[in-house]
Amino acid sequence: MNNSSMEVATIGGGCFWCVEALLQQLKGVEKIVSGYSGGTVPGKPTYREVCSGLTGHAEVVQVTFDPKIISYKDLLLVFLTSHDPTTLNKQGGDVGTQYRSVIFYHNDHQKKDAEEAIKELKPYYSDPIVTEVSAAQTFHEAEEYHQDYYRNNTTQGYCSAVITPKLAKFRKIHAEKLA
Repeated sequence: MNNSSMEVATIGGGCFWCVEALLQQLKGVEKIVSGYSGGTVPGKPTYREVCSGLTGHAEVVQVTFDPKIISYKDLLLVFLTSHDPTTLNKQGGDVGTQYRSVIFYHNDHQKKDAEEAIKELKPYYSDPIVTEVSAAQTFHEAEEYHQDYYRNNTTQGYCSAVITPKLAKFRKIHAEKLA
């Protein structure tokens, strides 16, 4: 793949282990890095600091993808339908601002696509979509042990109880988009 044709998406929807595991399945996704963004404190935060809820950062993934294979808007539609975008600062048992549903756009085109994707999905939810759409801020790569977490820890409790069932459902719903 020609790297100059790649685009970057920065999104969060609960625990980054789960978002990473799901989006790694998609055609056109070249790389995913788990990290933190959207915070208000200076410097690079640690996982423990982000989990305290005091930094303002969200757990996010930065996705490098080929827009000729999957468009940014299609990536967002998959993302928005793979978590609950109607719950504020919560996904399942994960609660706190670090687990908020968020799209950090990198340009005006991405902002427009994010707004359109949310508008397109609104009729399918009984509650309002609360996904935050904000300009991209500094992305801080998470600690190494968070990268490829599900692939490296499939039998870990959270992975087997939360991610594995979610991944099975994801594969059924988005089968045509899987690598």
